[in-house]
Amino acid sequence: MRRLLALSAVLLLALAAFGCGADKEKTQGKSKGSTQASQKGGAATTSKPSEPPRCRRVAAPKPKPAQHLPKPTLRLDSGKAYKAVMVTSCGVFTITLDVKRAPKTTASFVSLARRGFYDDTVFHRIVPGFVIQGGDPQGTGRGGPGYSVVEAPPSDLKYTKGVVAMAKTEIEDPGTSGSQFYVVTADDAQLPADYALLGKVTGGQDVVDVISVAPTDQSNPDPAKQERPLTPVVLRRVTISESKK
Repeated sequence: MRRLLALSAVLLLALAAFGCGADKEKTQGKSKGSTQASQKGGAATTSKPSEPPRCRRVAAPKPKPAQHLPKPTLRLDSGKAYKAVMVTSCGVFTITLDVKRAPKTTASFVSLARRGFYDDTVFHRIVPGFVIQGGDPQGTGRGGPGYSVVEAPPSDLKYTKGVVAMAKTEIEDPGTSGSQFYVVTADDAQLPADYALLGKVTGGQDVVDVISVAPTDQSNPDPAKQERPLTPVVLRRVTISESKK
């Protein structure tokens, strides 16, 4: 009788252990399945690290004919924020326009951008550690829209990295602008407050940095051409967005 009781106890313990093991396996299986589902779901929502910007080799756009546009009458709403999204062959960067301090200059730029003036133009001038310059429909540094706007820049304006201003010739009055703009790539370009303010780069500074070191034609005997990139850096299009502040 004692032997039978002992044997029965052993069998009961074995069955209990087997049952617990089966439940554990089921639990582990469910847990493993849940983890895999979670990981799978996470993979679907987790973005891959973005690749650093680089300039793509593209063909140079054809120079546009001389422009003779009327001076725009557009007025921007000072209660809105305006941004210019610059899509280039090296990536995208964004300029927040300073409508408050430069209402005429920004309105002219927006008017030109909305009519596609800047689309398929090039950055014709690149000076490492100083500026990158574009906005000339002819790509020579001598073109413009056929009109000029004069707006004195803020007297305390500093042309520091990321500031975007309008180019002009030495003989033109301070604050004169047509269509050509430049982005400062130096920590401080140490320029006098003679160049009309447009805004500041607020997105894609890494793209500007890549453009700023594009190889230029330093061996060209013509000094005017030594700052032109060897491979065209193309401004594909400029899109203007506006929103409430």
